[in-house]
Amino acid sequence: MPTKPVFCSAEEVARLLGWDEAIASQRRAFTALAHGTVDLPPKIMHPSRFDDSVMFCYASRLSADTGAVAKVGSVNPGNAQWELPSVSAVVIALDPTTGQLAAVLDGTAVTTLRTAAASAVAVDTLALPDADELGLLGSGTQALAHAHAIARVRPLRAVRVWSPTEEHRSRTAERIAAELGLKAEAVATPREAAEGLPLVATCTLSKEPVLLGQWLAPGATVISVGSFEPDRREVDARTLRRAAAVVVDDPATAAAHAGPVVEAIRRGDLAAADLIPLGEALTGRRTARTGDQDIVVHLSVGLGAQDAAAAWAVIAAAERAAARR
Repeated sequence: MPTKPVFCSAEEVARLLGWDEAIASQRRAFTALAHGTVDLPPKIMHPSRFDDSVMFCYASRLSADTGAVAKVGSVNPGNAQWELPSVSAVVIALDPTTGQLAAVLDGTAVTTLRTAAASAVAVDTLALPDADELGLLGSGTQALAHAHAIARVRPLRAVRVWSPTEEHRSRTAERIAAELGLKAEAVATPREAAEGLPLVATCTLSKEPVLLGQWLAPGATVISVGSFEPDRREVDARTLRRAAAVVVDDPATAAAHAGPVVEAIRRGDLAAADLIPLGEALTGRRTARTGDQDIVVHLSVGLGAQDAAAAWAVIAAAERAAARR
């Protein structure tokens, strides 16, 4: 464990935690969750009375040799107008033996990396092996990160990008093409971004569905990361009704927070017992996809265990870098 606290800016977090290690950290997190070895208190999501922002606080301890990790932050949907990430946060890690401060990390960077990396784990676990086209609904920080992360686990050859603002979707498509060497196209409607594709990721803060189930091709895998409150529903009811399996990061958390799941349980379309934890699908304890024609949906609202796994991966990388100097 570090003798002096580690302090990392967003740039340092991104440099220390590359995509492969970020994905590995999320495999560790969800494997530990499947084994029931994680300290995971309930998360706090509190809509502000003053505006449309949401305050949040996550806490977790992943293992005996890694200390407690807490993340506090704010979701500000209006940040898109200033071309800023919608999520701002700070992550604090404590020494596992003494409880003393071990690290302070830029939580926005940690959140971006761990969220997209967890989606990559979900894609690798749930999607067809030859899935090579991705539809992105959303063009912000998370959409770009999802293209990078998913490209590490599937042989992507083309990406379609939609968001309401033409300039934003065009810019993101251009960046994906330049940074990943893929064919990337900005499209004018969400239907064009999703219809017929084997992979669809919704990375928005929308309170109304941007993805309709009628557009999904047989065999499609859907990743949704923006429905983290009961009133946010990126995907419609038919998307879940068409799904052979609905996979979540944690059933109890999803049943309380994930808008489409909350609505489906209220309508009687789903029961909490129907929800498959990603960790159990990852470790083979439960089966999500049973055939090539199955539509599988993964809805993530985020867990403190993900932040803990990513934070300690950053700390370990920072220690290695310091030892080399």
